[in-house]
Amino acid sequence: MKKVLLSLSLMFMTALCPALADDQQDAIQFFNDYVKAANTYNPVITTLYSPNAKIIRQVVKPDGTTANAYTDTATYIKQMKIGQAGAKLRHYTNTYSDVKAEKVANGYKISSLRQPSGENYKLKTYMIVTKQPDGKWLITEEMMQTKEQIFLRYTDEYKKK
Repeated sequence: MKKVLLSLSLMFMTALCPALADDQQDAIQFFNDYVKAANTYNPVITTLYSPNAKIIRQVVKPDGTTANAYTDTATYIKQMKIGQAGAKLRHYTNTYSDVKAEKVANGYKISSLRQPSGENYKLKTYMIVTKQPDGKWLITEEMMQTKEQIFLRYTDEYKKK
């Protein structure tokens, strides 16, 4: 009986591993598609977020400390649309390095280092992407560091002043 159970367990694990690997590759492909859409100002970018995604802008202050600014998806997409016009005129893009995908409870956490165009520094970023019942992937959480100090006004720390 033990041998039968062991055999069944091994068969199940063997069948499951390729499916997990496929999902991980799909999650990375989703990230690559996101980067391409963002860098080409494709309006499809606004459809890649879950309506209730957790959006975090982590402001890196001049002294190296950080402060988190949180927003909802609707506000973020509105701000994104406004910012795209200026970014497109400046040909602003981001490049990403050290891209890693890690399985988490609700999908995959894709972490990387983001280098804004014209800058020599890199900032931490991650997104959690979740496969929906219809097979579509959506961003359910995103954290992106920025050195833009204007975002400090949206932090809890600033609001308390």
